[in-house]
Amino acid sequence: KALEQIESVLGDKVPASARFWYAVKVFEKDERVLEELNLNDVQKKAVQTVTDRLEKEMDDDSESIITTQRYEFIEKTLSDCFHKKAKASDMTLSDKIDLIVTNRWLALPIFILIMWGIYTIAMGGTVVSIGTMGTDWVNDVLFGEWIPQGVETLLTSMGVSDVLASLIQDGIIAGVGAVLGFVPQILVLFFLLSVLEDCGYMSRVAFIMDRLFRRFGLSGKSFIPLLVATGCGVPGIMASRTIEQDRDRKMTIMTTGFIPCGAKMPIIGLFASAVFGQSAFVAVSAFVIGIAAVVVSGIMLKKFKAFAGEPAPFVMELPAYHWPTLSNLLRSTWERGWSFIKRAGTLILASSIVLWFLQSFGFVDGGLHMVEDNNLSLLAAIGRSIAWIFYPLGWAGDMAWKATVATFTGLIAKEEVVNTFGVLYAGLGEVSEDGTEIWTAIAADFSVLAAWSFMIFNLLFAPCFAAMGAIKREMNNAKWTLAAIGYMCVIAYCSAMMVYQIGGLITGEVPFSIFTVIALVLLSVLLYLLFRRGYSGRDEVPVKTIALEAGK
Repeated sequence: KALEQIESVLGDKVPASARFWYAVKVFEKDERVLEELNLNDVQKKAVQTVTDRLEKEMDDDSESIITTQRYEFIEKTLSDCFHKKAKASDMTLSDKIDLIVTNRWLALPIFILIMWGIYTIAMGGTVVSIGTMGTDWVNDVLFGEWIPQGVETLLTSMGVSDVLASLIQDGIIAGVGAVLGFVPQILVLFFLLSVLEDCGYMSRVAFIMDRLFRRFGLSGKSFIPLLVATGCGVPGIMASRTIEQDRDRKMTIMTTGFIPCGAKMPIIGLFASAVFGQSAFVAVSAFVIGIAAVVVSGIMLKKFKAFAGEPAPFVMELPAYHWPTLSNLLRSTWERGWSFIKRAGTLILASSIVLWFLQSFGFVDGGLHMVEDNNLSLLAAIGRSIAWIFYPLGWAGDMAWKATVATFTGLIAKEEVVNTFGVLYAGLGEVSEDGTEIWTAIAADFSVLAAWSFMIFNLLFAPCFAAMGAIKREMNNAKWTLAAIGYMCVIAYCSAMMVYQIGGLITGEVPFSIFTVIALVLLSVLLYLLFRRGYSGRDEVPVKTIALEAGK
């Protein structure tokens, strides 16, 4: 009856043959259809009256009402077509598994445990870490011995100049090799994540995270872009267009960059190996920090007028658990991995040459000359001119300008952070397992707290230029684009500062100073924004999450 009333309101605005379909979409509040129809105020009020009355009568929102009707129709149609041998009350294997993995109390611990296992296999330092064994071989043998020795022999036989030899060995091989060395870990990680996606578990994770997100004012639909962003931030940001509500979509875009993407994995792998003894905990904590930043942002931003209101309902199907298909796993792994490798052969190769030049030349003796000490290089001069900004984050001493330069080159592509370290420490050799070369140098430059500060800042800092372009396209507004990027920069800086200053105060590593006071003030502001009363100008009906197993 409600749909018939809406049909009468639409009248001749739509063809008679499609009027029922339009009525359903209007009842569901489909934004594109409403924009197409461009109803006048009288028609909008009439539709709203019908919708409000039915929502109140059925105690549900209009989208969920239609969804329920669809599934009831499907169930009735199926029941008329076939009969199941098993009794309706019998639980399937998927049902039994879901009793555990989607349990209100066990779901999150199980998810964290699974992610810890994945990162242990892909990036941990244990004997079961297949990814680490592959990375060790690539770094120690392929880029540590075979390629450098072979190239050196070839260059010597050709009699090339010292400058060209330095460009090839210290620039291209050292820079690109530092990034490609992590390809085995990245491929293993992508393969294992593909297993979770293909078997049906990631759908359960979306349901689990929706419970968590909705509690803090975020839409469960936000988790899909965040999940996609674990591979690359660009498609993750683009996936936010599936979120109907403008405020939830903008919030998702502003927070998607916090999730560690494949390009950030080499940064985590480098510091986990150099400073934290190849601990899988570091990789897991990076993922947890990203999720925590999203949740904290959701709590804070939802209390501002621009983002206030209940999140949209999230209806999803949970496919039955099944064995993954090998072809799907290999295809998914290759597509993600090839994107990573392709950038190493193009963008990172070009930037390695530029970095080598800036790191190898400097103004000495009144002119531009090649320098042995990279502290006298053009890159060092550029880095020192802005390194003071990051002093409160613990980036001090000789490593300050190196960390600063690596961070800003990371805006080109996040793999550039590792590439930059590879070029800067090229004189010490390649990344190696026993820590006698670049790992030892990084461990000497970075304390544990400084390493945490650097990692957290680069995990939460503004994304690469490609992701910024995606933000601009999805926001379609210059002010919102700048606000999103600026928000990520502020969160990254404040988080890294609080970790270093307050953590150092607790451990005794950092003396009490004005920066400690600022960090404590920032913590107080954060707590205030988390617990203050939010904007209450909207009166919206709260919604519930519904998860439906396919066919039910």
